[in-house]
Amino acid sequence: MSPVLLFILGVVFVAIGVAVSIALHEVGHLVPAKLFKVRVTKYMIGFGPTIWSKKKGETEYGFKALPLGGYVSMIGMYPPNKEDGAVRPSSTGMFQTLATEARSMAHEEVGPGDENRVFYKLPVWKKIIIMLGGPAMNMVIGLILLAVLLMGFGTAQATTTIADVSKCQVAAGETVDPDSADCKLTPAAAAGLQPNDTITSFDGKAVTSWDELTSWIRASAGKDVPIIVERNGSRVEATVTPVLSSRPVVGSDGRQAQDANGVLQYQEVGFLGIGAQSALVPQPASAVLPMAGENIKQISGVIFNLPARVVGVAKAAFSEEPRDPNGPISVVGVGRVAGEVAAMEEVPLQARIATLVGLLAGLNFALAIFNLIPLLPLDGGHVAGALYEGARRQLAKLRGKPDPGAFDIAKLLPATYVVAALLMAMGALLIYADIVKPVNIFG
Repeated sequence: MSPVLLFILGVVFVAIGVAVSIALHEVGHLVPAKLFKVRVTKYMIGFGPTIWSKKKGETEYGFKALPLGGYVSMIGMYPPNKEDGAVRPSSTGMFQTLATEARSMAHEEVGPGDENRVFYKLPVWKKIIIMLGGPAMNMVIGLILLAVLLMGFGTAQATTTIADVSKCQVAAGETVDPDSADCKLTPAAAAGLQPNDTITSFDGKAVTSWDELTSWIRASAGKDVPIIVERNGSRVEATVTPVLSSRPVVGSDGRQAQDANGVLQYQEVGFLGIGAQSALVPQPASAVLPMAGENIKQISGVIFNLPARVVGVAKAAFSEEPRDPNGPISVVGVGRVAGEVAAMEEVPLQARIATLVGLLAGLNFALAIFNLIPLLPLDGGHVAGALYEGARRQLAKLRGKPDPGAFDIAKLLPATYVVAALLMAMGALLIYADIVKPVNIFG
């Protein structure tokens, strides 16, 4: 299959995955709203003009032209405008007019018998459940996809089979021509070890893992050690003498350790000059939640520092600065990464599919966390409004004052429009950057 077709298939795979994730996010709002008897008038995937819809019961289901999200319309999202007798108050102020119009639109479809089916009359806890339903659905999707990835495909782990054998001993930061007289053979090359050899024994001990073998090699500098490998079904014996070599000290986070002054740390250990092949090893169910927690922690860090990260993207997009591979990307960037992964014909198909599944899992975690930001129009903004309403009512009760009623979140619409404009600007910037200077995740 041609690389171009594989690239397109990768993009289509993720595009469908994103569409399904968005649709299920809205289902997360739809189901509890209907369970709590709120009248839901629309369930739409996308924005803009409607390209297809069908009404079932009291809800219209459909797709819109711009597949950049979705929404569920519930009647009575805002309390009605207050009236003085038969006259509704008006204002020439732009912000007040926005709130007034929003309240009016929220009650246009409230018909006879719907008075107790409006959203704003719900208890605080029901409002929170409805608004958390979307992010919760994305969390569940992320967990399911992560379980498929870890338990079905597995994670890439080093095996005891040799991937490559270094010919020359090279100090850190130096290069040596392998055909020159300056090339001093590595212990592995001198012993005749070859790629695809599977190491079965080292110094008389059975080798069961690469990490275990590495620790034995590092502790055996200067010693003549018998080694047994399996080569093309045959047992091959040899003797290796690991040499002392300066190797980076790697911390628990997988990064090279530094001292208090920021100087990279090295240590003198035994060295053979071999690299390990990797293979996908299925993990137990107990590995899913810790891995999900690590993903959520990393994504939360990116979102917490989102303003600074977006500034970095802007600098990279309009200068020669490189893109941060761990920074935010748009749906265009996600599609491009998916296409590049799918087109990597040198990588086994199983590993490519696993990477795409992991990409969708991470995307769902990101959608959930991003939507929890306590700003309107995000779900977290509605949750924050409900919590404020609950606190306000409880405080009034403690002080012996009348119930202040539902919090009029329409008053925050001006700020909502500002946030929405900023989100659209950020999205446009990320799309532009992903086109002119895409993230290079493969180094």
